[in-house]
Formats: sequence, C-alpha cells, structure tokens
Amino acid sequence: MSPLITTILMLNLATGTIITMSSHHWLLAWMGLELNTLAILPIISKSHHPRATEASTKYFLTQATASALILFSSLINAQTTGQWNILQLEHPIAQVLLTMALAMKLGLSPAHFWLPEVLQGSSLKTTLIIITWQKLAPTTILFLTWNQMSTLTITTMGILSVLTGGLGGLNQTQLRKIMAFSSIAHLGWMATIITKSNKLAFLNLMIYIMISSPLMLTLILFSTKTVPDLTTTWTTSPLLTTLTMTTLLSLGGLPPLTGFLPKWLILEELLKQNMTLLATLMTMMTLMSLFFYLRLSYTLSVTITPTPTMTTNKWRIKPNMTTPLLSTALPISLMALPLMPLIKP
Repeated sequence: MSPLITTILMLNLATGTIITMSSHHWLLAWMGLELNTLAILPIISKSHHPRATEASTKYFLTQATASALILFSSLINAQTTGQWNILQLEHPIAQVLLTMALAMKLGLSPAHFWLPEVLQGSSLKTTLIIITWQKLAPTTILFLTWNQMSTLTITTMGILSVLTGGLGGLNQTQLRKIMAFSSIAHLGWMATIITKSNKLAFLNLMIYIMISSPLMLTLILFSTKTVPDLTTTWTTSPLLTTLTMTTLLSLGGLPPLTGFLPKWLILEELLKQNMTLLATLMTMMTLMSLFFYLRLSYTLSVTITPTPTMTTNKWRIKPNMTTPLLSTALPISLMALPLMPLIKP
C-alpha cells in the first residue's frame, strides 16, 4: 500500500471518529461510525493474506450489523419523540437496542466473538489501532447516553465481559488474542461502572489506552506475536524487556502500578453504593486476568529460549530501539498511582 493511500485512510479514520465525537444528531454520529469502519477495512486487509481478508470480512459484518442497530434504535426514538437528538433517547426499546449495538462495536460479551479473530488476522500495528483508537467513537456515544441507557443490560454485559476476558486469555499462546481478551476485560470494567460514575469510566478507558499503547509498541518493536517469542526479547534489550514485564503487570492491575488505580477507584465506588456482591465478583474474576499477565511476565523474565550457542546478544541489533512515544508513555503507564489525589474524580 502506497504512503498516499495510507495517509488518506488514516485521515478518514480520524475524521470519522471526530465527526462522531462532535455530533449531537443520530445521523451524523452514524455517518462518522460508518466512515470509521470503511477506513479501517483496507488497513486490516492490506497484507492480502487469507487470514487478513477473513478478519476484514468479519469486522465489516459485525460493524455493519451494529451500525444498523444504532440506526434502527434512533428511528424508533425519532418516531416516538419526533427528534434526532442523541441526548434525548427516551424509548425503552431504543435504549436496549443502542446498548446492545454499542456493546457489539466495542466487543463486550456476549457480542465479543469477532474481536479475537479480527486481531489474530491483523498486523500488530493494526491491532494497536483497533484496541485504542477504534474504541473512542462508540465510547463517546456511550458517554453521551449513559444516563438514558438500560442499566441492567450494560451492567450484565460488563460483568460477563470481565469473566470472558479472564477465562478467554488463560489458554491462549497468541499475543494478539491475549490483547483482545484483555481489551474485553478492561471495557467490562468501564461498562459496569459507567451508569454509576461516568467520570470513573472515562478514567478507566484513558488509563487502559495509556498502558496498552506502549505495550503494543514494544511488541511491534520486538516483532513478537506468540508467547514463545517473548523468550528472545532479552537478547535485544534487557532494559526494555524488564519494562515490558512491569507494563504487563500494570495492565493486570497489580499494585502499586498505574493499572491498579482505576480498579481501586471503581471498587471503592461500588462499595459506596452498597454493591458489595458485585465488587466481590469483579475482584475474583479479574484474578484470572492477572494470572495470564503473570504467566507472560514469567516468560519474559525467567525463561530463556533454547539455543545451541552461548551468545547473550543478537548478532544484528536494531539501531533505533526506542521511540519518543514509547519512552514517554512507559513511565506514565507504570508510575502514575501517586497522582491519584490529583486525578480522582
């Protein structure tokens, strides 16, 4: 793919998200989501591999179904209320349909089956775009309608997503599928708390993007796609390998790292609202996610790939081992917990 076409597609990707984020009319929001979907499809299938074509087809069908549900819910609401304002979603059926459509776009359980398969058929750079930038447009609609959507539906989907993200990542050896189930689990935490405190949900999303972005940039730098590939990273950069291990633990929510901050505040808010059982269930279910993060950290730090030689460095080392974004994002993703008094909503 030529640089010109790539630039045009990335601009369309950004434009679609910005249109959705800045619109209060249902048709404009739907148009932004469609532009976003059409721009990402050639990016997913640019390698012309059968798995990439399959991934782009699955992504298109899922996103088109979710967009049709959004349009259908807005039509029902417009027929009842006579207006197309996003902030006035009053019809109960429209609220449930919108909740299900946004859950499908985000990859919340039980509409999550497309996300691991799409990420597995995509490149690492495309995976980074899907789990970060592609979440912004549907999440914006979620934040605009959080006080009007079906609380029972979104909370149930959130709990199922935390459970699915923990169970699904236990038996995976492909890092892209592990990142997919990690995305499902973290968005489950956001969906569970969004009807109780939308500020905490926004904080959870931002910290997830802040931690997963440098982690994916590190995987792109090392060209690691499977768990056994992690055993060779120490020969390229021991320091970056150590930081990657700590970033994995931060993504799992292990204190005193940054990833513990949103979970701490969400559990505190649930306990304040007398939802002790829900907080206990989510705490127990997130331990499964922490287990496979610990397994990846163990693979990075303790195991060494079988090799017939006694060499400690790769014979060809890349000259540019760090990028400015990676070097600035890694400390934030690891050491932002002391800032909690300043950023607590």
